[in-house]
Amino acid sequence: MSRLLHHLIEDSAQTEPDARALTSGEIHLSYGEFQHHLQSTATGLQALDLKSGDRVAVYLPKQLETVLALFATAQAGGIFVPINPLLKPAQVAHILDDCGASMLVTSVDRAALLADVLPTRKSLQHLIITDGSVQPEVFPFLTVTDWQALQSGNGPVYTHMTENSVAAILYTSGSTGLPKGVVLSHRNLVLGAKSVAQYLGIQASERLLAVLPLSFDYGLNQLITAFHAGASVVLMNYLLPRDIVRTVSRERITTLAGVPSLWMQLAALDWPEEIGEHLHTLTNSGGHLPVPVIKNLQQRLPTSRLFLMYGLTEAFRSSYLPAEELATRPTSMGKAIPHAELAVVRPDGTACAPGEPGELVHAGPLVAQGYWNNPIATERHFRSPPATMPQRGIHEKVLWSGDTVTMDADGYLYFVGREDDMIKTSGYRVSPTEVEEVLHASGQVNEATVFSVPHPRLGQAIVALVTPAAGTPVDDASVVQQLLDNCQAVLPAFMLPTHIEQRQLLPKTPNGKIDRQRLKQEFHGHFTEAP
Repeated sequence: MSRLLHHLIEDSAQTEPDARALTSGEIHLSYGEFQHHLQSTATGLQALDLKSGDRVAVYLPKQLETVLALFATAQAGGIFVPINPLLKPAQVAHILDDCGASMLVTSVDRAALLADVLPTRKSLQHLIITDGSVQPEVFPFLTVTDWQALQSGNGPVYTHMTENSVAAILYTSGSTGLPKGVVLSHRNLVLGAKSVAQYLGIQASERLLAVLPLSFDYGLNQLITAFHAGASVVLMNYLLPRDIVRTVSRERITTLAGVPSLWMQLAALDWPEEIGEHLHTLTNSGGHLPVPVIKNLQQRLPTSRLFLMYGLTEAFRSSYLPAEELATRPTSMGKAIPHAELAVVRPDGTACAPGEPGELVHAGPLVAQGYWNNPIATERHFRSPPATMPQRGIHEKVLWSGDTVTMDADGYLYFVGREDDMIKTSGYRVSPTEVEEVLHASGQVNEATVFSVPHPRLGQAIVALVTPAAGTPVDDASVVQQLLDNCQAVLPAFMLPTHIEQRQLLPKTPNGKIDRQRLKQEFHGHFTEAP
């Protein structure tokens, strides 16, 4: 079995070198070719003095260079940090600073976008440009290398790694503050891929379409799972959902992964009947998929199996509902995946009775190593096992998820809610505090609160209520538009409030905090009639 991440490519390159590994636009790489490019990229990174444990940030859309940069970093002994390409400069700067990245792989246009924030990143030393060159005087404080030069070297790659060495840091938002980096080992990633390939039945003959961001654990897992099985991946950056249908048909895709907001759009489209000849597996994660959407998908793709899954970055993947259980348990998130152990417990750590809400706790080798550079958050969520989970080792830690679920008498899990106020919209996790900070930074508000309410298409919609700054009338409609414009300037689209409203006063709890729960109840049905 492959122990380290890059072994997934090496193994297939040795056994099936001519098998298709990756398609990116008009570029098609076999496993043998992929391995060759991977080796030269890893050699190039080490030639730039990449040392064991150094962080390499990758700020690119889904393309060949993105995949090579991630896997080559891991092969060279570094730690890759994929950055969502939708993030704006201030958010990219936070990730670069928090992980202490010494290298950044990006494009000419994206480097220009970051021109104002890169000079103040203390740890950053190298800028690797994938699609051209930039003038050295633009970034005099960095060593600038173009992608072709990076790949020009050859020779062995020297590393000293074990399966417990850190391979990746994935940034995920929490309910408060800025995004936190989840630390994942080679073992986490490789064993997670093996687990998913096992319960989905992924074989070497499969063709997977990658439409989800590779900075998203769900998207990254899909890529690694394909390579574990020796299957083929088609990378896609789509504009319209209909483009996905066309690509599925043209590339004869067999497995398609999506989040609820995407499936809602795809379920409304007409799918060519012949797609059913090859598209046999659909997967959903990143939020609850409404039953009407499930039924629409089944009507349009009657020969495809639909797997409902649940996971979070800190455990990489957690549970799945077998396709054959979908008819009788369409609201369930299933049972634990292979190599994972789940329990539903009370605050004292004892097991909940069937149907009793409790906190979901994860144990096993898929649990992450903690949060990067954040011992307080790590200690809060990665703790000793509860009484219902026997401790396997004196130093074993399990993940206390903060998610409230129930388990029925047959062992199937059902999601209830989050202990915190995290917003999950369009498959993304959004911190209310991060949006509130942008609203406050405008200088036009006195108080601001951000929360989520149900939305038929997004899963959850982001609602922002503000009180105006002194001297601003509460009925000034231009202020709302200015606030939205300001958010659009600094936040990616998925973090934008769907609704912004001014109030003279915001309700408070007895201890003086804004009563977010009361506002959630007030707006609960606000979007039920949304198209």
